[in-house]
Amino acid sequence: MKKSYKSVGGNTPLIYYMGLIKFLGTAGARFVVAKQLRYSAGTVIKTKSATLVFDPGPGTLLRLSTSRPKTPIESVDGVILSHIHLDHSTDANVILDSITNGGLKKYGALFTTTEALFSENRVILPFLRDYLEEIQTFSHEQEFVYRDLKFKTFRHKHPVETYGFRFNIENKTISFVVDTLFFDDLLDYYRDSDILILNVVRYKEKEEVMHLNVEDVEKFLKYSNPKKVVLTHFGLTMLRANPQKVAEELSEKYNKEVIAAFDGFNLEI
Repeated sequence: MKKSYKSVGGNTPLIYYMGLIKFLGTAGARFVVAKQLRYSAGTVIKTKSATLVFDPGPGTLLRLSTSRPKTPIESVDGVILSHIHLDHSTDANVILDSITNGGLKKYGALFTTTEALFSENRVILPFLRDYLEEIQTFSHEQEFVYRDLKFKTFRHKHPVETYGFRFNIENKTISFVVDTLFFDDLLDYYRDSDILILNVVRYKEKEEVMHLNVEDVEKFLKYSNPKKVVLTHFGLTMLRANPQKVAEELSEKYNKEVIAAFDGFNLEI
C-alpha cells in the first residue's frame, strides 16, 4: 500500500491511504448507542479520488475531526446511507450541509433509499437536495459508479428499506453486510469477498430481531469463502461476549482471519 504524508499545522503527520476503510464508530442497537458504550459514528470509505461517509450515525461529524488520522470535512465528497434508522442516519444532513457550505456551492453525492428521501419517514431534509450534484437511489442488484469507486447493492430483510453493498476498491471486493435478518441468498450476494464486513448486533439469535448473530457469521465463514472477515456494529450481548474474543475463537475454528473492529480502526486496502 502506497502512502503519502502531509504535515498540517506542525510536525504531526496525517496519513492518506489510496484505499482505506475507517471505522469511526462500532456501536449497534439502541442501548449501546444511547449509552455511547461504543461510538455510534459511521465509516469512512476512501479511494484514490473519492471520500464517502457510510451510514453517518450520531457523532459522525465530531469523529471525522477527532479520530486519527482525521478526515477533514473539506475532503468529504458525499454520503452513502443504507437505511433510515437513526444509528445509521442521524448526522447525514449536517454532513451534506457542511460539504456544500450550506448550499453556497453545489457539490457532492448522496446514495440512499427512496424511503430516506421521499417517504413520510424521510431522514434527508428536502432543502438539501438542491445543494448536491448527484443523488441516486438504490434498487436490488443495481450497479453504481462514482469516480473510481464501483459498487453493487442488494436488498436486505429489515423492518425498513435496507441495502447491503459490494464495493470494488483497488481491485478488491469489500462487502458491507449491514443490518438484516439472515437468509440464504446473502451467502451468494457476498461470496468470495476479499474483505467481508458484517454488522453483528447479537451474540445469539433472538426471535423477531432482524439482525445478524454469531451463528450467522459462521455460515458466511463456511459457505461464502471470504478472505478476511471484520465484525462491527455491536449490540450489548456482543459487547458482553467480548468481540475480540469472539473473533479469535472464530479465526481458530475456521482458519480464517476474523477481526473485531474497534472505534477508530483503520483497515488498509
